[in-house]
Amino acid sequence: MRFSLCLSPIVKTFIWAQCALASSMAMAQSSPNAPSVSSDNAQDAAIEAYGVMALLAQSDWVAKLTLLILMVMSVGSWYVIVTKLLDQGRYMAHAKEAKERFWVANSVQEGLQALSEKSPFRFLVQTGLDANAPQKGILAPVDKEVWLSMVLQRGMLQIQSALQNGLSWLATVGSTAPFVGLFGTVWGIYNALMKIGLTGQASIDKVAGPVGESLIMTAIGLAVAVPAVLGYNWLVRRNKLIVDQVNAFGSDLHSVLSAK
Repeated sequence: MRFSLCLSPIVKTFIWAQCALASSMAMAQSSPNAPSVSSDNAQDAAIEAYGVMALLAQSDWVAKLTLLILMVMSVGSWYVIVTKLLDQGRYMAHAKEAKERFWVANSVQEGLQALSEKSPFRFLVQTGLDANAPQKGILAPVDKEVWLSMVLQRGMLQIQSALQNGLSWLATVGSTAPFVGLFGTVWGIYNALMKIGLTGQASIDKVAGPVGESLIMTAIGLAVAVPAVLGYNWLVRRNKLIVDQVNAFGSDLHSVLSAK
């Protein structure tokens, strides 16, 4: 009898624990949105703690300078891509104009006046006319045919050089931006390991943040380099089409001026 009396408080405690557990399970089932809300809040907090803004806030001047260099590279690349596309569009329009207006003119002078003032084909025609005129001074003994060929060739090279302006920037950015981003990653990991070594805290929550922020540098470097490389290849291809049209025009112009 005494043994049963002693066990009765234990049995009562066990029954109370079972009731409390059942009650908590019922509350969890009645509010299914509660875990998702806490999970969403934890995700938002992680983004704020380990995102790009945290990288800017916690990085030193070397990391900030690296980000600034990458930003300048990106802005410069997009500026070159947009401006070169506009220039190439104008060159193609001038090529179409020269094809439709110049070759149907009654004379070279009339065809010259039919072209736009800023047309590279007008510049080439004017250069050919100047070279085809009688030369004076030390140029007088030079053969007219040879001099005309040289001058037209120089004019076409000038147009080609103008088309290539800015492409060296894209080539430089495309080849160096990944390494700049990698430098930022290495520097960030170095600083993260230094902080871990000084504080003695090497848990995953202390390591994941700084290392993850450092890896953002590599991603930014790739994001800067890829458009520059693609833009460079695209613009070079379009430049080749324009140069072919300029060379064909110059060759035909040479034949016309030589026949005079």
